[in-house]
Amino acid sequence: MGRKAVITGAGLVSPLGDSPAALHDALCAGRSTSGAVDLDPKKYFGARNIRPLDRTAQLVTAASSLALADSGWSDDDRRRHDVGLVVGTVFSSVRTICEFDRRMLAVGPEYVSPLDFANTVLNAAAGQAAIWHGLRGPNLTIAAGAASGLQAIAHAAGMIAAGSCDVVLAGGADELSPESAAALERLGLACSSSSRPVPFGGGRDGFAPGEGAAFVMLEAEDLAERRRAAVRAVVRGFATGCGDEARVVAGALTDAGVLPQEIDAVSASASGSVEVDAREARALDAALCARGHTVPVIAVKACVGETLGAAGALQLIALLEAARTGVLPGVPRLGAVGVETARLDLRAGARAVDIRTALVSSIGWDGNCCALIVSPLPAAATGRPGYDAQG
Repeated sequence: MGRKAVITGAGLVSPLGDSPAALHDALCAGRSTSGAVDLDPKKYFGARNIRPLDRTAQLVTAASSLALADSGWSDDDRRRHDVGLVVGTVFSSVRTICEFDRRMLAVGPEYVSPLDFANTVLNAAAGQAAIWHGLRGPNLTIAAGAASGLQAIAHAAGMIAAGSCDVVLAGGADELSPESAAALERLGLACSSSSRPVPFGGGRDGFAPGEGAAFVMLEAEDLAERRRAAVRAVVRGFATGCGDEARVVAGALTDAGVLPQEIDAVSASASGSVEVDAREARALDAALCARGHTVPVIAVKACVGETLGAAGALQLIALLEAARTGVLPGVPRLGAVGVETARLDLRAGARAVDIRTALVSSIGWDGNCCALIVSPLPAAATGRPGYDAQG
């Protein structure tokens, strides 16, 4: 990488809360809930008119608002700097798209809402959030399956490293709609209605569809220093690819200049998918454990379900909070594990950790994958408390 990209803030909305501290507490307690987010418009948008924002745009706008506040980027700051936005998503505004099409077919195009039409494209949420927050920098949407959110963060870090942008808000979101849930079920990816997902578990049978949004603020290191911003972590390196997960993890290590034995923890993409969890476990084993090294692993989706575009950022935020608190959540309900996970350090309960360098892995059923390596900084080094600012 060229210039260093650092993380100066985070924001999220999820079924387990809307702050990194709340998410971490829930994960450590093993609380599991997937499904819709309880999104109170007045809490995030005040009295402003939110009619132009559909469900996905509301999720993106709310989570990005929290990330902007946590990183200290005021309205005046955003007028002086061109802040970029990169959003990862799988389905985006699929509910709006389907409702628009159904009404047009049922009663004719003259009866559909012009406001809804603006949200019938994949990048609508990114555009709406940028307008809402006055973000004048590059505006991008990445659709790479369940790896979309982490790829958005990696792409933003790459933009900063290349010098094309100084500050980028990056992450992802997906809403849970009847259409997306039906699609996942027809693909045979969802777990049975009588079970909860157990990532890497020996008896896993799929994931629980979830909903959420999560974003981190990435800045060039020199800009963060000039702002005297609290730096949460340094992005060391990343890699992306399709179909060769072990090569992607190894590529991220090479890009970061980090040895496998230097990885203190992994925030895994593991969701309970029979096939995808096995592929990820084999990739982590090959890239990190070949010389006997074992690495503690966290699996956020055991508690929040498969949040698709939001997943990568949620995984990263949970990992940074684990580093800040020194406590790594476990994998709830973990009993017997799959044979392919034999050399991964998986535990059902939370444990004490010392995380100096960590890896986030994101793998989708379509073959898209991404790995990101960060070095979290302790709260004491930032000059102000860690992620508790929003908690």
